[in-house]
Amino acid sequence: MQAFTTVGLDIAKSVFQVHGIDAEGQVVIRQQLRRSRVLGFFRKLSPCLVGIEACASSHHWSRELQALGHTVRLMPPAYVKPYLKRQKNDAADADAICEAVRRPSMRFVPTKTPDQQACLMLHRTRHLFIRQQTALINAIRAHFAEFGIVAAVGRNGIKELLDVVAGPDLG
Repeated sequence: MQAFTTVGLDIAKSVFQVHGIDAEGQVVIRQQLRRSRVLGFFRKLSPCLVGIEACASSHHWSRELQALGHTVRLMPPAYVKPYLKRQKNDAADADAICEAVRRPSMRFVPTKTPDQQACLMLHRTRHLFIRQQTALINAIRAHFAEFGIVAAVGRNGIKELLDVVAGPDLG
C-alpha cells in the first residue's frame, strides 16, 4: 500500500468515504468503507493526517483514530464547503475535506472527551425537555381558551387549568 500523508474521511451512518493523497498531492486512494472496516483500514496505515468534518460522531472517530497514532483534525462543515469542487456526494466531500485539512489558515475544532460530550448531551436533553414542556403548556392553554377558560401564562397558570380539569364542573 502506498504511503498516505493526508486522508479526508467523510463519515456517514453506514458507508464512509476515504480520499487519500501522498506527499506530492497525488490521489492515492478513493474508496468506500463500511463502518465495521474503518478501524481495520486505518490500523494498516502508517500515521498520517486525517481530516473529518465536525458532526454527530466525529469526536468518537477522532479519538479512535488518534489511538491508532494518526493526527486527526476536525473542521466545521461550513469551512469545508468552499473546497467542494463538484456536485455534493460522499466522494466529493472526502476530497474537499482532504483539501481543506491541509490549508494553513483552516480553523479546527478540538476533539471532545467522552465526559465533555456527556455533559453537552445532558444540557441538550434538559433544553429539549424545557422546550417540550413549554409547548405542552401553551397547547393546553390554547385548547382551554377554545372553551373560554383562560389562565395566567406560564407554569403557574397551568395549575389553574389542571384544577379546572380535576374539579367536578368543567363549565
